[in-house]
Amino acid sequence: MAELPKRYDPKAVEPKWYQRWIDDQAFIADAKSSKPPFSIVMPPPNVTGVLTLGHVLNNTIQDILARRARMQGFEVLWLPGMDHAGIGTQTAVEKYLRRTENKTRHDLGREEFLRRVLEWQDKHGGIIIEQLKRLGCSCDWSRQRYTLDEAYAAAVQRAFVELYDKGLVYRGRRMINWDPVAQTAVSDEEVISRPQKGKLYFVRYEIVEEPGRFLEVATTRPETIMADTGMAFHPRDKRYLDLLGKHAWRPLAREKIPIIADEAIDPEFGTGVLKVTPAHDALDFEIGQRHDLPIIDVLHPDGRINCPAVPELNGLDRFEAREKAAELLQARGALAKTEPYENNVGFSDRSDVPIEPRISEQWFLRYPKTKEALAVVRDHLIRFFPAHWEKVYAQWLENIRDWCISRQVWWGHRVPAWYRKSQVPNSKSQIGGEIYVGIEPPPDPGNWIQDEDTLDTWFSSWLWAYETMDQETRRKFYPTSVLVTAADIIFFWVARMIIAGLEFKPGKSSTIEDNIPFHHVFFTSIVRDQLGRKMSKSLGNSPDPLELIDKYGADGLRFGLMRIAPTGQDIRFDEKQIEEGRNFATKLWNVARFRQMHGASDPAPEIDTQALSIFAIEVLARLNETIDAIEAAYREYQFNVVAQRLYDFVWSDYCDWFVEAAKTDIFGEDEAKKKSALAVMDFVLSAILRLLHPFMPHISEELWLLLGFGEDSIQFASPPQKVGLDELEDVLEKRQLVSAIYQTVQTGRNLRAKYNIPSNKKIRLLLRSESKAIPDQILTLTRLLNAEEVELDPKYRAQAGHPVAITPLGEIFLTVGAADEARERERLDKEIAKLENDLRTVEVKLQNSSFIDRAPAAVVEEHRRRLADFTAQLAKLRQARAGLN
Repeated sequence: MAELPKRYDPKAVEPKWYQRWIDDQAFIADAKSSKPPFSIVMPPPNVTGVLTLGHVLNNTIQDILARRARMQGFEVLWLPGMDHAGIGTQTAVEKYLRRTENKTRHDLGREEFLRRVLEWQDKHGGIIIEQLKRLGCSCDWSRQRYTLDEAYAAAVQRAFVELYDKGLVYRGRRMINWDPVAQTAVSDEEVISRPQKGKLYFVRYEIVEEPGRFLEVATTRPETIMADTGMAFHPRDKRYLDLLGKHAWRPLAREKIPIIADEAIDPEFGTGVLKVTPAHDALDFEIGQRHDLPIIDVLHPDGRINCPAVPELNGLDRFEAREKAAELLQARGALAKTEPYENNVGFSDRSDVPIEPRISEQWFLRYPKTKEALAVVRDHLIRFFPAHWEKVYAQWLENIRDWCISRQVWWGHRVPAWYRKSQVPNSKSQIGGEIYVGIEPPPDPGNWIQDEDTLDTWFSSWLWAYETMDQETRRKFYPTSVLVTAADIIFFWVARMIIAGLEFKPGKSSTIEDNIPFHHVFFTSIVRDQLGRKMSKSLGNSPDPLELIDKYGADGLRFGLMRIAPTGQDIRFDEKQIEEGRNFATKLWNVARFRQMHGASDPAPEIDTQALSIFAIEVLARLNETIDAIEAAYREYQFNVVAQRLYDFVWSDYCDWFVEAAKTDIFGEDEAKKKSALAVMDFVLSAILRLLHPFMPHISEELWLLLGFGEDSIQFASPPQKVGLDELEDVLEKRQLVSAIYQTVQTGRNLRAKYNIPSNKKIRLLLRSESKAIPDQILTLTRLLNAEEVELDPKYRAQAGHPVAITPLGEIFLTVGAADEARERERLDKEIAKLENDLRTVEVKLQNSSFIDRAPAAVVEEHRRRLADFTAQLAKLRQARAGLN
């Protein structure tokens, strides 16, 4: 057995073990295994992405689940992969081209541009996979997938064609969300609403039939006035009924436009009159359709104004044009006033700029299986953790709108649709006539031209749960066990994967149970900084996880982060907590070294329950409680609770209390007691390593084998079982005695600290106690108090100036000669006052007949016990105080 180095060095341990696990093929799933399956598919990071704290959180949780399942005897598949990230990757390459060559993708042409993207992908892609390996992720890398793999791409095409053949995919000219920076359509789910401070402009429109009379309209967007094709009010708004059927002069690009009435108008907003701009607002578009209003688009795809009729605005950026339009209106007497105004504006999740509602010819999906998708979550065939996300999911599905699935980017899955060349006009938006949709090109490809668009990245990733698996793997591992993902993609991905599973039925039978993509979904928290801000490069508040691994080790990062990750709440990141994770690893290493100093560990220690010390009984009982608490927390995906219970048990119950108390026997002359203490040390330390392994895989593997707890990897060791203590006599009384001893020690330490006596200085203490159990434990009490001697004297008469404190065992005295009597009197006076106040509170409750009659009997009894305890403690404190008079 190799000797443990004095210091734990993650840089030496972690890479060594990860490479050995890879060499041993420890993570490869066997689809032919007779073991029960446990499977997770990794939410695919972007192919050119790099590791963030969000990735660390998400993948640490997945690794915890995968490693725990292996230890429980499951055949585990954790399937990794990457997403081609259509818009994100293309945008990055286009920026690079503009910066280095001053060219656009249109300058290069489609074929050459895609070649450049492939070069970029080869250079920058896959970095995150190697970073996940540094974190210790136990993925089956032999099954790594990519959304542009040939087989996966074919599956995406088949899905499109099948849905088209069913009439669920269709092409139409509709109002969509347009990203002026990426210059593509984005789905409703990719639009993030944010409050924005701006202005409300009150614009005057003169009535054509009544010169000198004006309609006043409140608008936030004067730059689109040139696209107005109507004025509208509510049909029951009596203020404007006499204007119905008349016309108003449009003040910019002057033209007369009709005045109409429509139920959609809110009479309470602004003046109750709406300028109808069908090309640039979703509501206006619907009103325009009902009243057959023309559609005028005054914006270029990049957000610049396209209106030669108003040369002062033509070519300006939309926000610059807003200010200029207000100036023009002011100069023409058409601007009545402006007011500060805050409203919600939709931002593109892709480019972080305000989107533009725009009429466009796009491909859409009419969602299938929405009722079934609602039912599987409502009936808990699929369970969400935390459960409140079920309501959010249901609200979205109940109000679902068709999905715009085409994107005006070149990188991705090209739409498998072709148009006859003779029918392709100059403007793609006017395509009509014959369309061919199929996996293969049409029979006479020379007469057809393929659609230039690609499919939304989410249209490929909604198949991720099963198209990443071959048939044999799917039969074994689908449906998957759990999905771990961020709540902000519950619509983008989670809901759509459920719909895809129910629609395409990839399972072993056609039943709903066999086709849902997963049984559980755990939604992770958002990692924020100490001020509550989201992590971002621009704010400079996002630490590099690889730097944290270099400083604290992967296990330190994993454990530290999981301790501060409460289920259902955002995480306030604090690097000190990661340092605590490293310190915890050091604590574990040091206690293992101490054990190794006393001989070889027993891989299967026999616990003779009749020979156990009271301190061994306590630590074994605490281990049982910890195992129960951990199992309960795992059932609810409360990983921070698991981490905190392990931290408390290892640091406090095991290291600080049991091991220190056990040193009395370990360093004693009684070999039987020493053997029993070391056996308990081994038993508990073996259990600790197995409980910690999912969180801290590297150090637990290192110690497991160096201490000789197993010949094989800890990855496949069975979880620890609880120790049977039921047959022991007086277990509760013995545990209460240990608790009293530990409290007495803590009180004695606090008393030393109050009098500035260094913890490493040996001093004499005196315990006035009538407990008959204490004489047998006086050596351990002396060790824990780091005392020169603890004298036990039930009849001790306190000497003036000796500091005293009340403990569950009796009064403990510092027998130091030069104590400050005035300070001791002040301290005792404060403790007496506090105890008197506590006693009064209990007495008032017990004198209240209503409390006695209505409170549970156990609560009333607890208050009576407190009354007796407080009274006894107060008498002792008063006695000590009297000795100082």
